[in-house]
Amino acid sequence: MAEYRQHEGPGKSVLGIGQRILTILIQMVETRLRLAVVELEEEKANLLQIMLMLGLTMIFTAFGLMSLMVLIIWAVDPQYRLTVMLGTTATLLILALILGVWTLRKARRISLLRHTRRELKNDRDLLENNGE
Repeated sequence: MAEYRQHEGPGKSVLGIGQRILTILIQMVETRLRLAVVELEEEKANLLQIMLMLGLTMIFTAFGLMSLMVLIIWAVDPQYRLTVMLGTTATLLILALILGVWTLRKARRISLLRHTRRELKNDRDLLENNGE
């Protein structure tokens, strides 16, 4: 039986180079996808942990503030109780607004897939510099 032989000559080196380039590109894409998956899993775990901590913090804070408000209102003379209740409510709402704005600003600074995007930028820069 005749053995199968690839064509030898100038075409062989061009095909070999093309195959190597394609293999390298596929390996790069696979590496970047794996990095993205690892980062997404890490972000998911971080988000879940933050949400649980935030929920417990909010529950304990709410009960603590309710108890504090009851103590403050009981400690004040009956004629000033309405004023104290209004002041306490206004203070809590202002604090809630400030903390809400602070949380939104912090949430906007969080960058999803930061390492993956940096690596993709490095790859693009390398490809652009090699093309020159």
